[in-house]
Amino acid sequence: MNFRTLLPFLIALGLAGASPAKAPNIILIIADDMGYSDLGCYGGEIRTPHLDDLAKGGVRFTNFYVNNMCWPTRASLMTSQYPKTALPRNGSADGGLRPGAITLPQILRDGGYRTYMAGKWHLSDPQRPDGPNAPHHRGFDRFYGTIHGAGSFYAPVSLVRDGQDASADFADDPGYYYTDAISDNALAFLREHRERAAEKPYFLYMAYTAAHWPLHARESDIAKYRGKYAMGWDKLREQRHARMKELGVVDPAWALSPRHPDVPAWEEAAHRDWQQRRMEVYAAQVTVMDEGIGRVVQHVRESGEFAETLILYMHDNGGCHVEYGPGRKGAYLPEKTRDGKPMIPGNLPEHMPGPEHTYQSYGYGWANASNTPFRLFKQHDHEGGTRSPLIVSWPERIKRGGATEGPTPGSLNARVCHVIDIMPTLVGAAGVEWPRPDGAGEKPLAMEGRTFLPVLTGSARPAAPLEAIFWAHAKGKAVRKGPWKLVREGRKPWELYNLDADGTELHDLAARHPDQVAALRKLHAAWEKRTDAGGRR
Repeated sequence: MNFRTLLPFLIALGLAGASPAKAPNIILIIADDMGYSDLGCYGGEIRTPHLDDLAKGGVRFTNFYVNNMCWPTRASLMTSQYPKTALPRNGSADGGLRPGAITLPQILRDGGYRTYMAGKWHLSDPQRPDGPNAPHHRGFDRFYGTIHGAGSFYAPVSLVRDGQDASADFADDPGYYYTDAISDNALAFLREHRERAAEKPYFLYMAYTAAHWPLHARESDIAKYRGKYAMGWDKLREQRHARMKELGVVDPAWALSPRHPDVPAWEEAAHRDWQQRRMEVYAAQVTVMDEGIGRVVQHVRESGEFAETLILYMHDNGGCHVEYGPGRKGAYLPEKTRDGKPMIPGNLPEHMPGPEHTYQSYGYGWANASNTPFRLFKQHDHEGGTRSPLIVSWPERIKRGGATEGPTPGSLNARVCHVIDIMPTLVGAAGVEWPRPDGAGEKPLAMEGRTFLPVLTGSARPAAPLEAIFWAHAKGKAVRKGPWKLVREGRKPWELYNLDADGTELHDLAARHPDQVAALRKLHAAWEKRTDAGGRR
């Protein structure tokens, strides 16, 4: 297929006059299993100076949603489809993407971009690194990373480079750490681009596994947080909530949700030294990721391209409460360390997390703090599982605006957006036409999302947001329309919240507004029927 610059589309988005030669470089960054409040610029105490700096010069979105788990969000990010449309086989990750779900890198590559990815893919079979849904067959010119959804940071399973096994990278390097490898390979791709394809714009997708379990970090990085969490998760939640209100990333009228019932008061928690260590390692993982992002951004600055480069940062879901059990097994768990020591998996207080032979998670208490001020976690459709930071940096556009007054650096935006909106926004920014059916195989599916590019450019013709946002994964269901959110956990009754007044979902209004419940249930049922049919319309 050939895709050409679409001038009327650019005019509508306030980008008239753009040309392929002026198309922006695009860097899309996603972190794994982190909570809404973890970053400094969203109220957290974890050191993230480089992301905070991007936020200071860019825009932070405060109503940005993702799906409640890893691969459903990644499928939506790459295709602008809801998961049940993008993923066949009941939405499983190893089934790959539906053929008609054309990906963002495929669109951009056909529109003149060079496309690169470093990090976690999680959208194809880990046993088939050269299979039809592998990254290099789904639009990426270069790929370094893992196909599997989780794994050791010292010896990551399913590590490949352009479809070929790359396990020698960590086997031959005792200092190997996957987060750094993602950053280093992203940098290598940018240097390669400058040497071999500088005349073209690039799209770089950086998909970190930090801060997904296991809790792996170097002692030198953990030491930066030693004693930082002695106050415990209750006080941490209060401190974060206070900063979030000061920053404006949550409404000051929203009450802090109660401590989760499965979390004891900190004063009553057992093994508090071990509990502190878990959060120290988690924070270290996040800071190492931020440092890598900083190196990439510094390279872009030194190349003289920072002002024209569009950079986005987001999470794939909320903080993860899973308590990793000693008997748990998986293809992502090595039997031994690289030097032959037996692995000791499981949240065992007699073993401090961090070293390669351990395999632990940070659990309910700290995940509850990560998701401050919201309820619940990853795997849930309440706000704690689905609301994510979104930082957008594009100095040239945000600084001067577009046809009308644009956003100011460091500003907040409350537009309700979903991860399916990312792809149409980036396709619009690139000035690339959406592909047309070529008669072979399934017809490309139309994008479900709505561009928020006019928010960034200050266009005189702003695009309307999605009428409603939907969720349905595992046992949960939810829909948000306007301020109203209807959500259900398993077979429990439907809950109804007015998120404008009650963003932390503490006051269930279902009994008071049965008509609203009925209308939203009908809307959700119609959406489920359409997407379960493969998205054809």
